[in-house]
Amino acid sequence: MSSDLHRVGHIFSTGQTNITSHLCGSGTVDGQGKDWGRFIVTTMEIPWQLVGPRLGARPVAVIMTESMEETWFENQVAQAPECDTVVAVGGGQAIDFGKYLAWRLGVRLVTIPTVISVNAFATPKAAVRRQHQVDYVGDTSPNPLIIDYDLIRTAPSQLNIAGVGDILSIHTATFDWETAHRAGRDTHGFSTADVQKARDILKSIENNVDAIRSNTDIGLQTLIDAYLRINSICLPVDHFRTEEGSEHFVFYELEERLGRNFIHGHIVGLGIYLMSRLQDNDAARITDLMDRLDLHYNPVHLQLDRTTLADSLANLQSFCHRRGLWYSAAHEREASRAWIDDALNGLRF
Repeated sequence: MSSDLHRVGHIFSTGQTNITSHLCGSGTVDGQGKDWGRFIVTTMEIPWQLVGPRLGARPVAVIMTESMEETWFENQVAQAPECDTVVAVGGGQAIDFGKYLAWRLGVRLVTIPTVISVNAFATPKAAVRRQHQVDYVGDTSPNPLIIDYDLIRTAPSQLNIAGVGDILSIHTATFDWETAHRAGRDTHGFSTADVQKARDILKSIENNVDAIRSNTDIGLQTLIDAYLRINSICLPVDHFRTEEGSEHFVFYELEERLGRNFIHGHIVGLGIYLMSRLQDNDAARITDLMDRLDLHYNPVHLQLDRTTLADSLANLQSFCHRRGLWYSAAHEREASRAWIDDALNGLRF
């Protein structure tokens, strides 16, 4: 276990992150509902079918997550019955909605991820859409976060592997922060110590490749520990520069261009592949790691054609300036058509 976590039976206190406590193991969800008083569940159909019968208590309301628009969230807040606890069950959307509802109602939050393809269960803010743009609001602290390995393994293994995307992004994001610091363009108080702490997290992934790819207990816990360790670096300084950089900006440009969603870890993996090459930053090593993990970062998995991706990369520098994104290799070096052609030749379409 990571040094941030203190074992008390199956309970782990994570005082350096936003998570008050968490329960890890197999069967950890069973009977937990008896301790929540009157509770509301935010979820989706399949996760609720898996979890509902195991809680040992009935909620006062079950709200299926139908939208991520803040106006829809606020309608649910207005209609919510009185409760002591909000229990968020499912993937990123159901958990983000649960975080928002608990924050707005001022009640306890319990989170039960059924897939770990994104890190919503490990962050304090809820992702909402305001006029189709994503924003992050609120401040929540799950008590507890319940990790049930067997439950998470009911999700397709590739979705759980996708959770590694927001950890491997440390490779390119820390390079971007160093780039900004050297250029005198850093606005976040550059920290060599934080960069090194983040890169140490990558070593834990490299040391557990087989377990992560196979979705074993150790593999799943390695991903969860990594998320919590990232939080312990980023939350105290109120920014995620060690984890978010130009690899995410590739994703943002494509999302805006195409107006559709992607599996987050997969599209971030594509960004890592491309930006590590733009940075001239040990691209072969990080690509080999993604391949050994079986992370689906290739455009063929993302339903992206070569022309669309090439046009996106050609526009990336302009996009970063227009959106006011923090300084990165994408600001410093324009992706020429010759560079784009060469970078795309190694990908599968």
